[in-house]
Amino acid sequence: MDQIGSSTPRGTRALRGLRSWKLKALGIAAMAALAILVFVFKASPTMPDFEVFWRAGERAAAAEPLYRQEDGHYQFKYLPAFAILVISVGLVPRETAEAIWFAASVIALIVLLRLSLRLLPEQRKPVWMLVAAAIVVLGKFYAHELVLGQVNLLFAAVATAAILALRMKREALAGVLAGLAIVLKPYGVLLVPWLVARFGPRAMLGVGATAVAAAVLPIALYGVDGNVALHREWLRTVVDTTAPNLLNVDNVSWPAMYSRWYGPGNAAAALAAATAVAALGLAAWMWRAGRYVAFPEGLEGALLLVLIPLISPQGWDYVLLLSTAAVIYLANYWDGLPGALRPVTLAALAVIGLAIFDLMGRAAYAAFMRMSGITLCFFVVIAALAVLRQRRIA
Repeated sequence: MDQIGSSTPRGTRALRGLRSWKLKALGIAAMAALAILVFVFKASPTMPDFEVFWRAGERAAAAEPLYRQEDGHYQFKYLPAFAILVISVGLVPRETAEAIWFAASVIALIVLLRLSLRLLPEQRKPVWMLVAAAIVVLGKFYAHELVLGQVNLLFAAVATAAILALRMKREALAGVLAGLAIVLKPYGVLLVPWLVARFGPRAMLGVGATAVAAAVLPIALYGVDGNVALHREWLRTVVDTTAPNLLNVDNVSWPAMYSRWYGPGNAAAALAAATAVAALGLAAWMWRAGRYVAFPEGLEGALLLVLIPLISPQGWDYVLLLSTAAVIYLANYWDGLPGALRPVTLAALAVIGLAIFDLMGRAAYAAFMRMSGITLCFFVVIAALAVLRQRRIA
């Protein structure tokens, strides 16, 4: 009897483990099948942003100028080091490179979801429910990212890995990963003050070492003077291309929101700056209040990732996929939100996920985006994250 009694729990655990493995395998297979369909019917014929990276890698390999006004809307706007990193992409025929990039982006999405789950101090809801919440709310941004051939999924995975490294007490590694995230997308610099405030010199050392390496990397191909010229051209390109994008309805940043409401100018810039300062002040408060909870860095990092596309003037709607960890946090700790806030948060998340051109129609969708409806919904997301910290839940 003792043998039977002792073996039953082990058998039950093994059965549960097998079921869990099967569910994960089915989930990955379903995502892979969907990704293949998206690539064949949507992404493969276009992927315009990937073409920018492919062309930059080709130019970098030949030590040619990277930042050219004749490229129009599809000018290369990334740091020179990024072009060096994608040289291997430019050496492959474009069609083959597109397929490789697309597959890598799908893998980055899976890694992002997995890392975001690991950010949770405790898991209160089943994995499938948390992943489903992220896909329902942010699925259209994931799909748009894949169709464009952008690099935000990789950026999000690297930035989330940097936050997770803090949980493992690997501060220097967190700094290195944050530095790599900045190379992929310069707006990752928003994470640096928080990392340094949380963990001091070791995190700063990692960021600094990566930043120096990225700054000098182009010297190997362009020389010292050429490298300096590249960085100047990069800064000019970013400045020159920012203002024209503020009135684009797909720009969800606060500068774009106020520019559409009040027109471009000093008033819109001042309001955007004030909103950003208030949001960063909220992040600072959450940092100070974090001593009352286990692994406070997870929620703080999730908030900062939400803020990146809202603060950056180049905050296109699909960059909101950076809120993956935030959505998973809200789904996991849903029961911890006050009763009055739950329906408001649910409505905001539903609007974010269901505000789709095909569902709303051309006129309604255009009006919704001009009104900055999605940006307004993210005020609710930010408030809900703050309430979790205020209640010392996460």
